[in-house]
Amino acid sequence: MKSASLRLTKNVKSIGPMKAAFLPDRGVVKISGEDARNFLNGLVTTDVTEIAPGSGRFGALLTPQGKIIVDFLLTEAPSGPGGGFLLDCPRPLAPALADRLGFYKLRAKVRIENLSGNLGVIAAWGGGELVVKPDLAFADPRDAALGWRILAPQELAQKVADLIGADLVDSELYEAHRIAAGVPRGGLDFIYGDAFPHETNMDRLHGVDFDKGCYVGQEVVSRMQHRGTARTRTVRVTLDGAPPEAGSPVLAGDKPVGIMGSTSGQYGLALLRVDRVADALDAGATLSAGGLGIRLADADSIRAATKQTVA
Repeated sequence: MKSASLRLTKNVKSIGPMKAAFLPDRGVVKISGEDARNFLNGLVTTDVTEIAPGSGRFGALLTPQGKIIVDFLLTEAPSGPGGGFLLDCPRPLAPALADRLGFYKLRAKVRIENLSGNLGVIAAWGGGELVVKPDLAFADPRDAALGWRILAPQELAQKVADLIGADLVDSELYEAHRIAAGVPRGGLDFIYGDAFPHETNMDRLHGVDFDKGCYVGQEVVSRMQHRGTARTRTVRVTLDGAPPEAGSPVLAGDKPVGIMGSTSGQYGLALLRVDRVADALDAGATLSAGGLGIRLADADSIRAATKQTVA
C-alpha cells in the first residue's frame, strides 16, 4: 500500500485558523479483497455500502449481546493507494480487531492487515473545509465540530499540516476539543466489552444504521432503539473547580448515578443513569464526583432523554 501518498484534490479554501494533531493512540486496520465490502457490512453497525473514497462512516464491531468490542472510523482507500477499507481504531485494540475479523473470515475472499506500524491518524479541526485534500482524508462523520481525519505516517504529520494550511499541535489539544464537543472515547469514557452503542451515543453520532441488514449484535441494538430502553448515556458536564479522576463515582447527593470519564479544562464527560439524574435534579440534589462539584452542561437534555425510556 502506498501509505505515504499525498496526492491532492483542490477544495474550498479553509476558513480561520485550523489545527492538526497526530493521534498516537490511534491505529489502522485494512480490509481488502473482492468480498471486503459485503464482509464488513455483515459484521459492523454502519452501512458499508454507503462508503466511497473521500468519505467516512462511524461504526463498531459488537458482541452477540450488543456490546461494543471496538469502535472505529471507516473509509475506503482510492485505487491509487491500493484500495480496500481502512479502519481508524484505538491502536492498542488494532491487533485484537484484526484477529477478530479474521475469526469471521471463513471462506470470504478478504485480506486483513494491521497497518498501525506504518500508517497513523491525524485529526484536523477549527478551519472549515480543507485547502487541499490528501487521498486518505475524510470529514469526521460523528460531528462536524470534529473536523477531518487524515491517514498518514507520523513522519509526514508536519508535511500534511503544511499542505492543508494547519498549525501542527499536541494531541492533548485535540482531546480537549473532543471533550468540549461531548464525544466519548473508549477506554476513558466507557469500557470496551461493557457498553451498548446507545450508552456511548453512537445512535446520535451516526454510528448505527438502523435500516441496514443484519450484523453482529443487531437484535439487541434494534430492540433498545425501538423500545427506548437506553437509560444510561454519556453526558457532557462542566466542572466547578479541579477535575475529578476518571472512574470516580458520580453522586446525586449521596446516591450513585454514574461514573466520571475524561476531563479537560472546564468540561468533562460522564456516563450517567439519566432517569436517576433527572429525579435527583427535580428533588434539588447536586452532583459531585470524587468530592468535587460537577454540573450538567445541558440539564434539559437529561429530562428529554428520560421521556424516551420505558420502565
